[in-house]
Amino acid sequence: MATETLGSDDVPVLDLAPSKGWKAIDVRELWRFRDLLWSLAIRDVKLRYRQTALGAVWVVIQPLLAAGIFSFVFGTVANLPTGGVPYVVFAYAGLLGWNAFNSTVTKSSTSLVAHASMVQKVYFPRMALPLSAVPGTVIDFTVALSLMAVLTVTNGTFSGLPVLTLPFWLALAVLLALGLGLSAAALMVSYRDVGQILPVAMQMILYISPVAYSVQAIPADLKFVYSLNPLVGMLEGFRWSLISGSHLPVGAAIYSTVFAIVSFLFGALLFTRMERKFADVV
Repeated sequence: MATETLGSDDVPVLDLAPSKGWKAIDVRELWRFRDLLWSLAIRDVKLRYRQTALGAVWVVIQPLLAAGIFSFVFGTVANLPTGGVPYVVFAYAGLLGWNAFNSTVTKSSTSLVAHASMVQKVYFPRMALPLSAVPGTVIDFTVALSLMAVLTVTNGTFSGLPVLTLPFWLALAVLLALGLGLSAAALMVSYRDVGQILPVAMQMILYISPVAYSVQAIPADLKFVYSLNPLVGMLEGFRWSLISGSHLPVGAAIYSTVFAIVSFLFGALLFTRMERKFADVV
């Protein structure tokens, strides 16, 4: 919280002090520091691919290898249904949405601890750190999407007009991930246990979400409970926008949208509520 007063020589003095209680998100302040946010995002991308022989190609190789493994385990061994879509295409579409979600949660949740010295020494809106994870996620998603385009065209499964909704599903994944990431980042400053729990939790969420299998494989009497997972509507939306003949569960999609908005607002408010003690505790 900043207040301006007059000094003894009538010179304006800006006093910086932590705010008290709950406060709204200062969007204007974040906009003033947009150059810092962008610099942090570009730095993250450069560090990830520095001294790697394949560079950004890893963004394509990793989900492709995972899709191949899922195809063997769930497609060949378990013989789960995909609605006639080749399992590699089916799994790769799910991994596109999952990786966007997982990457944003992981990077945003550790952003404060990873930049502890910066938080302690320099004043800037702390929310810029977790938000800086978003541009890198979008870049990685765009690169990985190029292979998805090749797979759908060569296999004759291109969705057509539904592909225009893809930005909405990406935004939904990022919004939901930021909500969880902001909450985890704020809590991790005081409780480092969060950093130990989060990777395990993300692995569990991966297997209870329709990344490598379809919702149609879930028993009918369990579908309602299963759909309480907000990733269900979001991931099925990704597939519907990318693969022809895919089913969009409208109810689950609406639930995912509402959940993502509420999650982001809660995470942002919790972050701003705890922000005043970050520099002292981190």
